[in-house]
Amino acid sequence: MLELIINKELSKKNIMLVENGILIEKHEEHENHQRLEGNIYCGKVQNVLQGMQSAFIDIGDKRNTFIRLKDLLPKEDETKTNVYSKIDNCSIKDIVKIGMKILVQVKRDGTESKGARVSTHINLPGRYVVFMPNSNFITVSQKIEDEEERNRLINIAKSILPNETGAIIRTSSKGIKEEILKQDIVSLIKKWKIIKKNYDEHKLNGPKLIYDNKALLRRTLIDVVDQNLNKVVVNDKKTYKDVEDILKNMNVDSNIKLELRENENLLETYSLKSQLEKLSNRKIWLKCGGFITIDRTEALTAIDVNTGKYTGNKDLEQTVFKVNKEATIEIAKQLRLRDIGGIIIIDYIDMQTEENKKEIVNLLSDSLRKDRSKSQVLGFTKLNLLEMTRKNMCNNDDY
Repeated sequence: MLELIINKELSKKNIMLVENGILIEKHEEHENHQRLEGNIYCGKVQNVLQGMQSAFIDIGDKRNTFIRLKDLLPKEDETKTNVYSKIDNCSIKDIVKIGMKILVQVKRDGTESKGARVSTHINLPGRYVVFMPNSNFITVSQKIEDEEERNRLINIAKSILPNETGAIIRTSSKGIKEEILKQDIVSLIKKWKIIKKNYDEHKLNGPKLIYDNKALLRRTLIDVVDQNLNKVVVNDKKTYKDVEDILKNMNVDSNIKLELRENENLLETYSLKSQLEKLSNRKIWLKCGGFITIDRTEALTAIDVNTGKYTGNKDLEQTVFKVNKEATIEIAKQLRLRDIGGIIIIDYIDMQTEENKKEIVNLLSDSLRKDRSKSQVLGFTKLNLLEMTRKNMCNNDDY
C-alpha cells in the first residue's frame, strides 16, 4: 500500500511517502521559511548588471531575486537550438530597465546568503502536461520511448494548444485517452488566463504574489497520484483543504482515500519517528554487516562503502562484490529519502573485474528508476570512484 502522510506540528510540516509502512520519501516545510518555488509574482526590476548579463527583481521577499539573461529571452527547445549563441548577441539592458514591471516564476528557492532565482519562463504543471504559455514548442518525456506514442501525444497537444504556447508531455500521459489529455491542457490554459489577468490588472505600486503554487505539496501529489497511491492522510484542516483542491483540479478518481485525523501525531500513529531519526545518521548499516557513510559538503556528497563486520565465506572478490551490491540498493534509497542533489561520488570497495563494475553501475541505474527526481550515473573514474548527479526534488524540472 502506498500512502502519503502529511503531519503538521507547530511551525513544521512533514510530507512523507510510505510504502507498506516503510518511509521511502520525506520532505519538510517550515512556516518561518516558506518555499517560494513555483510561485508566480508581479515583480519590479531593482538593478540591472550588464557585466553579468543579469538583474535583481523585487518580488516582496526579504531578499531581491536573481534573473539571468537566458531566463528573459523566449524559451526554446535546447535540443534543437543553440541558446547560448543568442545570448552572446544580446544585452540585458535592451530587455529590462530599472523600475519595470515583470511577471516571473520562482525556479529555485533562496538560501540564507542568496535570494531566489526567477525566470519569465512560466511552467504550470498538470497531471499529464506541463503548460508553457511563453514557449512555442512541445517536448515529450524521454521515458516515453515509443515513437508512435510520442507522435500521438504531440498531435493531441498541437490540436488544442493556443498559438505561441508550448508544453512538456509528462510520463504519466503514456497511453492516456485523447479527451483526458485535452481536458488537462484546457484546465491549465484557464489557470493561465486568470494569472495573466491578475498580472495585467495589477498597478506596480509594489510587488505582488499572483499565483501560490503550493509547490512541494502540489508536485508531490501530481507525481505520485498515478503511482498507485492508495491514501492521503492529513492532521491539519488547512492542508486537508489544499490537498482536496489539488486532487479535484487533477480530476482524480475516488479510489484515492483522503483522510483527516485532526491534531493527531501521525509520526506516532504510523511508527515513523524512528525512521525519521535515522535520516540524520552519518553511518548506515547493511544487512550483511557492511556499512556506508554519507558526508555532504557544499561542493558534493561523498559516500563511502565499507565491509564492516562482513568477512564472507568465499574469495575476496565475491565478498567485496556482495557488500557493494547491497550498498548500491541502500545508496539509491538514501539519496531519495534525504533528497541529496548535485554531484555525488561513491567510493566502493575496489573490485578487480570490469564485469562486476558494470553490474554495479547497472544495478544503481535500475535502483534509481523509482526515484521521482532526475539522476545520471556516469560510471567509474580512473581512481575507481563512481560519479553520478541527482537533482533535488525542489529544483527538478524533469517531467
